[in-house]
Order: sequence, then structure tokens, then C-alpha cells
Amino acid sequence: MGWNYCLQWLFVLPLEIIAGAFTIGYWNEAISKSVFVAIFLLTIVVINLFGVKTYGEAEFIFSIVKITAIVGFILLAIVINIGGEPEGHYIGGQYWRNPGAFKNGFKGFCSVLVTSAFSFTGTELIGLAAAETANPRKSLPTAIKQVFWRIMIFYLVALLLVGLLVPSDDGRLVGGDNVADATASPFVIAIEKAGTSILPGIMNAVILIAVVSVGNSAVFGSSRTLAALAEQSHAPQVFAYVDRQGRPLMAILFASCIGFLAFLADVDSHDAIFNWLLSISALSTLFTWGSICLCHIRFRSAWQYQNKQEVEQLPFTSHVGVTGSWCAFIGYVGVLASQIWIAASPVFGIGRGL
Repeated sequence: MGWNYCLQWLFVLPLEIIAGAFTIGYWNEAISKSVFVAIFLLTIVVINLFGVKTYGEAEFIFSIVKITAIVGFILLAIVINIGGEPEGHYIGGQYWRNPGAFKNGFKGFCSVLVTSAFSFTGTELIGLAAAETANPRKSLPTAIKQVFWRIMIFYLVALLLVGLLVPSDDGRLVGGDNVADATASPFVIAIEKAGTSILPGIMNAVILIAVVSVGNSAVFGSSRTLAALAEQSHAPQVFAYVDRQGRPLMAILFASCIGFLAFLADVDSHDAIFNWLLSISALSTLFTWGSICLCHIRFRSAWQYQNKQEVEQLPFTSHVGVTGSWCAFIGYVGVLASQIWIAASPVFGIGRGL
């Protein structure tokens, strides 16, 4: 599972850089994507080479920008939905009726689960980051609570509003009439309904910051995992090297080299490459989350068997306990099973599946 987690983040890096390069096309489609691939990759590598402190400070700045943008988007989306803009009209839930929600039925719902899983990739990184803090016993519970509420507000509420504002048959969406359209982000499409030419550009800039942030986390997560694998003799020992500042330099450089795959953004089949990278990373995420749940179940069982003590004596306990881990584990197995079904019987026939 260690290699699974490492590969998960290794493939996220080129995936996010490719996404960022295509987002640039919103302003100028004529510029070579390789130029911005190089810029994004260099920025991410430099941040990680400066160590965990710089990584944390960069993520703090990125988070402020992203949170501010999402809060602004939520407020603007509510105004647009109720028809509050100058030439707007009440939208409500009409797009859920026409063209309708859950396009292509249950199979269509299952086909997007991989993309949904990828969107939540990284929530487990608090475990890696907390291990390098001065007081994990204090910082870990606080971080977990913050992640929960951020997911509830900034992910679910924002996505609900996007679903209310963007119909499923909009041609600018990925898979629509114009797959290469730089405005394919549903957030940008939703904002364009406000009738302004400035806000969509601002949202695209925020998307670029988010791309760098995720790529930053990808190098951090994969390099730390690779170094840990090397320390346990599950990877070449050269990756176990950590300098005096706590940086696994060889692992960081290896992870950065995988980022060169992003230069495939200029080839004609870039959309297929993007989908493959996304699917590999997302399915690896499901395996990772499932293994975390299973490890938690076995740990709690071993704790009670060996120590004969109450779980309350642990420094930190899950709020949903073993029951929550079992429910999540069964859910992950169900999602993986659905992907086998979708791969065998794609929504749009042979060659259009995952």
C-alpha cells in the first residue's frame, strides 16, 4: 500500500500541471502549453526544495486565496441562482428537472465516482504533515476538525451550487461539444451567468493557484512516502537520504522528474492521457482510503486485545469509531466494484469508458 500511495501522488503532479497549462488557454490559446508546464513544474519543485516550513507557508497563502475565492463564489452563486444579477432570472432547481440530474442514470452516476474520488484526494495528508509538527498530539485533532468543516462547506456547498447553475448538457463542459474549451471549468461557466467579463478570469486565476497547490502537495506526499519506503527497505536506499533540514532530497528530485510527463500536454491525445492519469490516481486513492479504514479496524481490535484498556486512553480517537471505518470500507469496495462494471460496459460504448 505504500507504493500505491506513492504512485497515487506521483501521477497527480503531471495531471495537475496539464490541467494548469490548459487553463492558461482561457487568456491565450496560441501560447505553447510546454512553456507553462515548465513554469508550473519549476515553481512546485522550488517550493518543496525549501523544506516543510516553506511548504506550509506556501499552502497557507494558497489556502487563503482559495478560501476567499470559494466564499465569494458561494455568495455570488446564490445571488445568480435567485436572479439577483441585473439581467438575471430565478433559476432555482430547474436544471435538475430539465435537462435533469443524474444524466445516463445509475451507470452515469457510477462513471463519475472516479472523478469525485480524485477531487477529495489529499484529505489524508494531514497525517503526513502532522508527523513533522512539534506536537502531533495537539495539532492532529485540530487539523482533522478543520478538514471536516472545509469539506462540508467549501466542497459540498460549492458543488451543490455549481449543479444548480450549470446544466448537464452545457457544451463547454468536458465531454461536451468543445472538450478543448478553456472555460470547461464548471465554476467559470457558472460565474459567466453573472454577465461580467472580469470575474471568470479571476476564477481561472484561482484555479491556477489551486493547481500549483495540489501539485505542491503531490511532491510533498510522494517524496515523504518514497523516503519512508526506502527506510523500510521497500524502495532503493538512495531515496532514504534526508538532509539536516529534514528534506528527502533524492525523493523530491525523483517525484519532480515524474512531472516531466506533463510535457505531453502538447500532443494530440492529451485528453486521453489526462483521463488515464486521473483514473490511476483516483483508484489509487480509493485503495489508500480503504486500507486506512482496514488498518484502523485492526488497530482498535489489537489495542483492546493486548492492552485490555478503554479506547478513551488513546491520544486521539475517531468520532465515528470502528463502525464508521466499516461503513467507509464497504463503500469503497462498492465504488471499486462499480468501476469494474463501468470498464466492462461503458456509458458510451467501447472506447469511451474510463
